[in-house]
Formats: sequence, C-alpha cells, structure tokens
Amino acid sequence: MNISVLGCGRWGSFHAWYADKIGHDVVLWGRPGSKNLAELRDRHANEYLQMPESVELSDDLSYAVERADIIIISIGAQQLRSFAGQLAELPIKNKTFVLCMKGLEIGTGKRLSVVMREEVGPEPDIAVWVGPGHVQDFLKGIPNCMILASDSDEVTARLVPIFHGPLIRFYYGKDLLGTEIGAAAKNVVGLAAGMLDGVHYGSLKGALMARGTKELSRLIDAMGGDAMTVYGLSHLGDYEATLFSPHSNNRRYGENLMLGKPSTKLAEGVYTAEALMALSKEYNVELPISRSVYEIVCCHKEPKAELERLFLRSEKEE
Repeated sequence: MNISVLGCGRWGSFHAWYADKIGHDVVLWGRPGSKNLAELRDRHANEYLQMPESVELSDDLSYAVERADIIIISIGAQQLRSFAGQLAELPIKNKTFVLCMKGLEIGTGKRLSVVMREEVGPEPDIAVWVGPGHVQDFLKGIPNCMILASDSDEVTARLVPIFHGPLIRFYYGKDLLGTEIGAAAKNVVGLAAGMLDGVHYGSLKGALMARGTKELSRLIDAMGGDAMTVYGLSHLGDYEATLFSPHSNNRRYGENLMLGKPSTKLAEGVYTAEALMALSKEYNVELPISRSVYEIVCCHKEPKAELERLFLRSEKEE
C-alpha cells in the first residue's frame, strides 16, 4: 500500500515510521523550509526516532498526494482548514484521508472531519485515528490500543487491517462525533491535570477523571452522539497518557503554567478549551472543568483560585 504522511513533527514522523514498519511504501511530506524536514533529511532522525532509509522524504505536496492510496494528515488542528483548501486543488477524489490530530476548530467548534469535508467535498473517504499512546513508548516496543473511526463502517473496516500491527491493536469506532469530541476534549482535561500537579493537588486527579468524563458525555449526547463513547479509548482510555505521563504536552503545559515556566511544545488543549466554550453555549451544556481551564489559559484568571473554586463548588448531586 502506498501511504503518504503529511506533516513531519512528532506524530507525523511516528506515523511514517510505523507505516514503514508494518510493510507499506511511505512518503513523509513536510512544508518547504520546514526545520523538522531539514533535520530528517540531514541525519534521517529527530529527537524521537531514527527514520528508516526506506521512508522517502519530500516537500512536494502534489507528488505526495498523487502517489498515495492513503493519506495521513498530522498537523496542528487549527491549520487544517487552510491546508485542506490546498488539498482540494489536487486530484484527491479516490483517496482516503486519515486525520491523526485531536482538536476542534476555534471560532466554530467544528470537528476536524467536518472541517475537512467542508473543504475537500463529498468524494474522498475521511477517517480519524486517535487513542492512547506516546511516541516514546511505541519506540521502546510498548504496545497500545487505538481507535479508527469514520462516518462509514465500510471505510473503517477497510482501514483497520491495513494499519493493524504488533505495536497497535485497533478498535472500530462506531460513533465518529463522540470519538472526535472525546479525543479533543481529553487534552483540556490534561491541562487541568497538569495544573493540579503544579500546585501539588495530584490527589484531585481522581475527581477530575470522574467529572471530566461526565461533563463531556453530556455534551456528546446533546450534540447527537453516543454519550458512552467518552468512556472508550478516544477519551477516558487516553487519560493515562494525558493526565499522568511525563510525555504529555498538555499535562506539562498546565504544570508549567502553574510553576511560571515557559512551554515550547504545542498544547492543542489551549485551543480546544476555547472551542468547547462555543459548543457549551450552542448546546446549552454546562462544562465546568473546560470552562475553568478556559478562564485560566485564555482569560488569565488566577489559576489556584480558579481550581479551588472548581473543586469546592456548592453541594450538589453527583
């Protein structure tokens, strides 16, 4: 199978490495002038992995798209709409796109598959690949479970055996809406977990996990998805990797914020918190954890006071 990976950051380079490892012919694309691509070309490695020589590196988007049967996209979620607009000008009618990002579009709150569909039209198949796992662990040979979902059972069933391998066991996602909302929102909960670590309130992570899943289940239900999806791999199943792992950019960002340290790695949860506020208003669903994170990271409220207000709210039924 010819697979092209668009985006050569941490996850993009991993997806290229993984697709090559399970036997596919892989092109890894980066933007012209990309520092990540330049590093890979220079030494066929980055800070995470050694890229096999069999993975072709390219900055030619037309070439990467035209030679692929399946196209994996791994870029910042807020870049997707403009990037998809570029893809729409290329011959993509019979391609299958797999979105390997977690986020919601700020300003609209739209899911990434919706953003993609609006830009590329009805023809190409679109799926999402989410779930727990860290590049650092996969490179050590530590396996994990992930999920593939689309709005077509046929597309999902076709993709799972293509990507299944000894490192990743894939499950079939039946609820694309819930899968995408859960995957995006767990990064917001990850920010909250890091904040708790930063003020040495780690014992509250249990409450954070319980209440985080509950508030997101209400949102998914109000949007027309399956409320139980949030308890699967896309959200609750990803909590260990997001709320506790030292590799989690979102958890680290929240902790650094409390400690007054700068963060250099992208924390998609910052944008997602803003997008969730739009959905909270649109669907009239209270999201107290997401709102507190939004107030801290976007409105610059005093973090410790906001966290204490969140967890010491007035008495109510669970």
